[in-house]
Amino acid sequence: MQIVMDLMERVQEFENRKMSSMSTSDRVSASREVKALILEVNEVYKQNKSTELMDIMKRLTVKKKKIEKRLLGRLPEMND
Repeated sequence: MQIVMDLMERVQEFENRKMSSMSTSDRVSASREVKALILEVNEVYKQNKSTELMDIMKRLTVKKKKIEKRLLGRLPEMND
C-alpha cells in the first residue's frame, strides 16, 4: 500500500509541475518520466482495475502527448 501512495505522490507532483519554458532536454526527460509513471500506474491498475487509476493514466497520457507534440514540432506538409 505504501508503494501505491508513493506512486500517487509522484504523479501528483508531476501533474502540478510547470511545463512552460522548458528546454528540449527538460522535455525529453519529462517525457521519459511520464512514460515510466504511466507504466507503473498500469501495473497497479492491472491488479485492482480502479477507475481512479484509469483516469490518472488518461491525464498523464494527455500531458505526455502535449510534451511530445512540442518536441516534434510541426512536420512539413507533403505536397505531391
